[in-house]
Amino acid sequence: MPSATRPTRIGMIVPSSNTCLEPQSYRILGDRTDVTIHFARIQVTRIALDDSSDKQFDASVMRAAAEILATADVDVIAWNGTSGSWLGAGHDRELVRDIHDATGIPATTSTLAYMEAFRSFGTERIGLFTPYTEDVNEQIVASYERDGIKTLDHRFLGLSDNESFARVSDAEMRPGSLELAALNPDALVYLCTNLYGANIAEEIEAAMGVPVLDSVAVTLWHCLKMAGAPLLSPRWGRLLASA
Repeated sequence: MPSATRPTRIGMIVPSSNTCLEPQSYRILGDRTDVTIHFARIQVTRIALDDSSDKQFDASVMRAAAEILATADVDVIAWNGTSGSWLGAGHDRELVRDIHDATGIPATTSTLAYMEAFRSFGTERIGLFTPYTEDVNEQIVASYERDGIKTLDHRFLGLSDNESFARVSDAEMRPGSLELAALNPDALVYLCTNLYGANIAEEIEAAMGVPVLDSVAVTLWHCLKMAGAPLLSPRWGRLLASA
Protein backbone atom coordinates (compact mmCIF):
# COMPACT_ATOMS: atom_id res chain seq x y z
CA MET A 1 0.00 0.00 0.00
CA PRO A 2 1.24 3.57 -0.69
CA SER A 3 2.44 5.49 2.34
CA ALA A 4 -0.02 7.94 3.88
CA THR A 5 2.79 10.47 4.32
CA ARG A 6 4.88 12.21 1.67
CA PRO A 7 7.23 15.17 1.28
CA THR A 8 5.92 18.65 0.56
CA ARG A 9 5.48 18.95 -3.21
CA ILE A 10 6.08 22.21 -5.04
CA GLY A 11 4.97 22.65 -8.63
CA MET A 12 6.78 25.20 -10.78
CA ILE A 13 5.93 26.53 -14.23
CA VAL A 14 9.25 27.12 -15.97
CA PRO A 15 10.25 29.21 -19.02
CA SER A 16 11.29 26.67 -21.66
CA SER A 17 14.73 28.19 -22.28
CA ASN A 18 15.56 28.53 -18.57
CA THR A 19 18.45 26.25 -17.58
CA CYS A 20 19.10 27.74 -14.13
CA LEU A 21 16.10 27.49 -11.88
CA GLU A 22 15.65 23.71 -11.84
CA PRO A 23 19.21 22.76 -10.87
CA GLN A 24 19.57 25.86 -8.68
CA SER A 25 16.38 25.13 -6.75
CA TYR A 26 17.63 21.66 -5.90
CA ARG A 27 21.09 23.02 -5.11
CA ILE A 28 19.47 25.44 -2.65
CA LEU A 29 17.50 22.62 -1.02
CA GLY A 30 20.73 20.66 -0.59
CA ASP A 31 20.26 17.28 1.04
CA ARG A 32 16.74 17.97 2.27
CA THR A 33 14.29 15.13 1.73
CA ASP A 34 11.20 16.87 3.11
CA VAL A 35 10.53 18.77 -0.15
CA THR A 36 10.35 17.76 -3.81
CA ILE A 37 9.92 20.07 -6.80
CA HIS A 38 8.06 19.25 -10.01
CA PHE A 39 8.27 21.25 -13.23
CA ALA A 40 6.18 22.05 -16.30
CA ARG A 41 7.66 24.15 -19.12
CA ILE A 42 6.02 26.79 -21.29
CA GLN A 43 7.49 28.34 -24.42
CA VAL A 44 9.58 31.41 -23.49
CA THR A 45 12.65 32.39 -25.48
CA ARG A 46 12.94 36.19 -25.47
CA ILE A 47 12.48 39.05 -23.01
CA ALA A 48 11.46 42.37 -24.53
CA LEU A 49 8.73 45.00 -24.38
CA ASP A 50 6.58 44.02 -27.36
CA ASP A 51 3.46 42.00 -28.09
CA SER A 52 5.24 38.87 -29.28
CA SER A 53 7.22 38.69 -26.04
CA ASP A 54 4.20 39.42 -23.85
CA LYS A 55 2.15 36.68 -25.57
CA GLN A 56 4.56 34.10 -24.16
CA PHE A 57 2.99 34.76 -20.75
CA ASP A 58 -0.63 34.23 -21.80
CA ALA A 59 -2.87 33.16 -18.94
CA SER A 60 -4.35 30.23 -20.86
CA VAL A 61 -0.89 28.74 -21.38
CA MET A 62 -0.10 29.14 -17.68
CA ARG A 63 -3.42 27.58 -16.70
CA ALA A 64 -2.81 24.53 -18.90
CA ALA A 65 0.64 24.02 -17.34
CA ALA A 66 -0.84 24.41 -13.85
CA GLU A 67 -3.50 21.82 -14.58
CA ILE A 68 -0.80 19.33 -15.58
CA LEU A 69 1.14 20.02 -12.36
CA ALA A 70 -2.05 19.56 -10.35
CA THR A 71 -2.17 15.89 -11.40
CA ALA A 72 0.99 15.38 -9.27
CA ASP A 73 -1.00 16.51 -6.19
CA VAL A 74 1.38 19.40 -5.54
CA ASP A 75 0.83 21.62 -2.49
CA VAL A 76 1.57 24.95 -4.20
CA ILE A 77 2.09 26.08 -7.80
CA ALA A 78 4.47 28.89 -8.79
CA TRP A 79 4.93 30.69 -12.09
CA ASN A 80 8.72 30.80 -11.72
CA GLY A 81 9.33 33.74 -14.00
CA THR A 82 9.68 37.47 -13.44
CA SER A 83 7.40 38.77 -16.23
CA GLY A 84 5.09 40.34 -13.65
CA SER A 85 7.87 42.71 -12.65
CA TRP A 86 7.40 44.61 -15.92
CA LEU A 87 3.81 43.59 -16.74
CA GLY A 88 2.79 44.66 -13.22
CA ALA A 89 2.04 42.79 -10.01
CA GLY A 90 -1.69 43.11 -10.78
CA HIS A 91 -1.14 40.92 -13.84
CA ASP A 92 0.32 38.20 -11.61
CA ARG A 93 -2.38 38.52 -8.96
CA GLU A 94 -4.95 37.84 -11.66
CA LEU A 95 -2.87 34.92 -12.94
CA VAL A 96 -2.70 33.39 -9.45
CA ARG A 97 -6.48 33.66 -9.08
CA ASP A 98 -6.90 31.96 -12.45
CA ILE A 99 -4.58 29.10 -11.50
CA HIS A 100 -6.30 28.62 -8.14
CA ASP A 101 -9.74 28.65 -9.75
CA ALA A 102 -8.59 26.03 -12.28
CA THR A 103 -6.81 23.70 -9.84
CA GLY A 104 -7.90 24.51 -6.29
CA ILE A 105 -4.19 24.72 -5.36
CA PRO A 106 -2.59 27.81 -3.75
CA ALA A 107 -0.39 29.66 -6.23
CA THR A 108 2.23 32.37 -6.45
CA THR A 109 4.71 33.87 -8.91
CA SER A 110 8.27 35.13 -8.68
CA THR A 111 6.99 38.71 -8.68
CA LEU A 112 4.47 38.07 -5.91
CA ALA A 113 7.16 36.22 -3.96
CA TYR A 114 9.25 39.39 -4.10
CA MET A 115 6.28 41.47 -2.96
CA GLU A 116 5.84 39.15 0.01
CA ALA A 117 9.56 39.30 0.79
CA PHE A 118 9.56 43.11 0.62
CA ARG A 119 6.57 43.20 2.98
CA SER A 120 8.01 40.61 5.38
CA PHE A 121 11.43 42.23 5.62
CA GLY A 122 10.37 45.89 5.48
CA THR A 123 12.20 46.40 2.19
CA GLU A 124 11.47 49.80 0.61
CA ARG A 125 14.73 50.76 -1.15
CA ILE A 126 16.50 48.36 -3.48
CA GLY A 127 19.44 48.05 -5.82
CA LEU A 128 18.33 46.21 -8.96
CA PHE A 129 20.53 43.90 -11.05
CA THR A 130 19.21 42.11 -14.15
CA PRO A 131 20.50 40.59 -17.38
CA TYR A 132 17.80 42.46 -19.32
CA THR A 133 17.87 45.47 -21.64
CA GLU A 134 17.67 49.02 -20.33
CA ASP A 135 14.05 49.58 -21.38
CA VAL A 136 12.92 46.44 -19.55
CA ASN A 137 14.75 47.60 -16.43
CA GLU A 138 13.10 51.01 -16.63
CA GLN A 139 9.69 49.35 -16.86
CA ILE A 140 10.50 47.25 -13.79
CA VAL A 141 11.61 50.33 -11.85
CA ALA A 142 8.33 52.08 -12.73
CA SER A 143 6.25 49.02 -11.82
CA TYR A 144 8.00 48.61 -8.48
CA GLU A 145 7.54 52.31 -7.77
CA ARG A 146 3.77 51.85 -8.10
CA ASP A 147 3.98 49.16 -5.44
CA GLY A 148 5.94 51.42 -3.08
CA ILE A 149 9.42 50.04 -3.82
CA LYS A 150 12.05 52.67 -4.68
CA THR A 151 14.99 51.62 -6.85
CA LEU A 152 18.07 53.58 -5.79
CA ASP A 153 19.93 52.52 -8.94
CA HIS A 154 20.02 49.62 -11.35
CA ARG A 155 22.38 47.64 -13.56
CA PHE A 156 21.53 45.68 -16.70
CA LEU A 157 23.55 43.48 -19.05
CA GLY A 158 21.61 44.33 -22.23
CA LEU A 159 20.55 40.76 -23.06
CA SER A 160 17.20 39.63 -24.49
CA ASP A 161 17.80 35.97 -25.42
CA ASN A 162 16.51 34.13 -22.38
CA GLU A 163 18.85 31.15 -22.78
CA SER A 164 21.88 33.44 -22.56
CA PHE A 165 21.02 34.69 -19.08
CA ALA A 166 22.15 31.47 -17.41
CA ARG A 167 25.60 31.86 -19.00
CA VAL A 168 26.30 35.10 -17.12
CA SER A 169 29.27 34.46 -14.83
CA ASP A 170 29.85 35.44 -11.20
CA ALA A 171 32.65 37.71 -12.44
CA GLU A 172 30.24 39.58 -14.71
CA MET A 173 27.78 40.11 -11.85
CA ARG A 174 30.26 41.08 -9.18
CA PRO A 175 31.23 44.71 -10.17
CA GLY A 176 27.66 45.96 -10.61
CA SER A 177 26.58 44.11 -7.49
CA LEU A 178 29.23 45.82 -5.38
CA GLU A 179 28.37 49.24 -6.86
CA LEU A 180 24.70 48.78 -6.01
CA ALA A 181 25.41 47.42 -2.54
CA ALA A 182 27.60 50.46 -1.83
CA LEU A 183 24.43 52.59 -2.02
CA ASN A 184 23.24 50.79 1.14
CA PRO A 185 19.83 49.70 -0.12
CA ASP A 186 17.51 47.64 2.05
CA ALA A 187 18.29 44.76 -0.32
CA LEU A 188 20.21 43.99 -3.49
CA VAL A 189 17.80 42.27 -5.90
CA TYR A 190 18.95 39.83 -8.58
CA LEU A 191 15.89 39.82 -10.79
CA CYS A 192 15.69 36.88 -13.21
CA THR A 193 15.03 33.20 -12.54
CA ASN A 194 17.60 32.26 -15.20
CA LEU A 195 20.43 34.16 -13.46
CA TYR A 196 22.73 32.50 -10.91
CA GLY A 197 22.64 35.43 -8.50
CA ALA A 198 22.22 33.20 -5.45
CA ASN A 199 25.71 31.82 -6.05
CA ILE A 200 27.30 35.06 -4.85
CA ALA A 201 24.67 36.09 -2.30
CA GLU A 202 26.72 35.01 0.70
CA GLU A 203 29.84 36.70 -0.67
CA ILE A 204 28.11 40.04 -1.31
CA GLU A 205 26.33 40.00 2.05
CA ALA A 206 29.58 39.31 3.88
CA ALA A 207 31.54 41.96 1.98
CA MET A 208 28.95 44.74 1.99
CA GLY A 209 26.51 43.99 4.82
CA VAL A 210 23.55 44.35 2.44
CA PRO A 211 20.91 41.58 2.21
CA VAL A 212 20.59 39.82 -1.15
CA LEU A 213 17.28 38.67 -2.63
CA ASP A 214 17.72 36.37 -5.64
CA SER A 215 14.74 35.40 -7.80
CA VAL A 216 15.23 31.62 -7.64
CA ALA A 217 15.79 31.66 -3.88
CA VAL A 218 12.93 34.10 -3.20
CA THR A 219 10.44 32.07 -5.25
CA LEU A 220 11.43 28.85 -3.49
CA TRP A 221 11.26 30.64 -0.11
CA HIS A 222 7.71 31.81 -0.79
CA CYS A 223 6.61 28.35 -1.93
CA LEU A 224 8.03 26.79 1.23
CA LYS A 225 6.38 29.46 3.35
CA MET A 226 3.00 28.92 1.68
CA ALA A 227 3.30 25.15 2.14
CA GLY A 228 4.29 25.49 5.82
CA ALA A 229 7.67 23.85 5.23
CA PRO A 230 11.02 24.89 6.80
CA LEU A 231 12.73 27.78 5.04
CA LEU A 232 16.20 28.15 3.50
CA SER A 233 19.82 28.12 4.60
CA PRO A 234 21.11 31.69 5.12
CA ARG A 235 23.89 31.12 2.56
CA TRP A 236 21.31 31.79 -0.19
CA GLY A 237 20.28 35.13 1.34
CA ARG A 238 20.23 35.63 5.08
CA LEU A 239 16.72 37.11 5.20
CA LEU A 240 15.22 34.00 3.62
CA ALA A 241 16.14 31.89 6.63
CA SER A 242 14.29 34.06 9.10
CA ALA A 243 10.65 34.69 8.22
